[in-house]
Amino acid sequence: MDPTRRVRLGRTSVEVSQLGLGTNPLGGMYEPVSPETAAAVVDRAYDAGIRFFDTAPVYGYGNAERNVGAALARHPRDDYVLTTKVGRLLLTDGPAEREDVMVLWEGEQLYKGTEDVRPYFDFSYDGAMRSVEDSLRRAGTDRFDLLHIHDPDLYPEEALDGAFKALDKLRSEGTIGGIGAGSNQWEVLATLARRADFDCFLLAGRYTLLDQTGLDELLPLCVERDVAIIAGGVYNSGILSHPDPGSIAGVRSDSAAIGSWTANVTYNYVPAEGEVIARAGRIKEICDSHGVPLMAAAIQFPMHHPAVPVVLMGPRTPEQVDGNIEVFSFAIPDALWSDLKSAGILRPDAPTP
Repeated sequence: MDPTRRVRLGRTSVEVSQLGLGTNPLGGMYEPVSPETAAAVVDRAYDAGIRFFDTAPVYGYGNAERNVGAALARHPRDDYVLTTKVGRLLLTDGPAEREDVMVLWEGEQLYKGTEDVRPYFDFSYDGAMRSVEDSLRRAGTDRFDLLHIHDPDLYPEEALDGAFKALDKLRSEGTIGGIGAGSNQWEVLATLARRADFDCFLLAGRYTLLDQTGLDELLPLCVERDVAIIAGGVYNSGILSHPDPGSIAGVRSDSAAIGSWTANVTYNYVPAEGEVIARAGRIKEICDSHGVPLMAAAIQFPMHHPAVPVVLMGPRTPEQVDGNIEVFSFAIPDALWSDLKSAGILRPDAPTP
């Protein structure tokens, strides 16, 4: 696969590289990330031909947008696609029932090195418009090429009645090239697809080697309606990027050990449980038998579905950018996919070569 090949997102005129840069880690996920490191990551991806950069206000409570915007400002604006999201406002104070502080484990915060703001859900029309203006300011850019409604799981009606109408206005004016929604839950995206005119969805973690529940309804629906799926979370927040997931110990129960957990021993952002660890270890054994890196199978698998033209990587160092590009391009024999199906790892209805 060619990470730099340009593909169109659904029915839009927005063209992106097949491999995009997801910037959640560049907001300080798990550990602080300096602007210099973030810039080095963006530059390495850009120099390699990556032209799709996705961010969000909640990633580091504004840090990712600032870091990515500053790094991309050195490059011609028409040469890349930049997307962000609406649905949370970053405030010093807001309604307690709408606060969405990202907590990992025993109260541990997901993002490190953040400013003194917190995210509050707001899917209203005015909230979405304010979010866009705030993001433009933080990123220091004149436009976003596409906007997503972010995690509307708890507020789908508000998202449809408010945020979608705001983004639809921007789309009709030509201010943005398309409307998407991003979530870790396929169910809410299927609901949105049936009820409004979306161009794409960012589906995180629900179409991977470990979790193919997106096949239940969402992906077939998107093929039917020509809605592009941007596959995120292909390593399920880390475990499928671990060099030997079968060696990971089970869930740690003492909060004092939180600091020892790193990004590549988690599943859905928390320490992986025994059954998941065992399945990931089995996947690696099958990959090893074919001489294929686990990460290569993980990052390429979603691309075989006709609804999925793009995969996002989420590196936090320039070296990880190189590693992701290498495994995205790795030649995988068809027999690997057959063996994963025979082992019950992949569903029989999952498209593979």
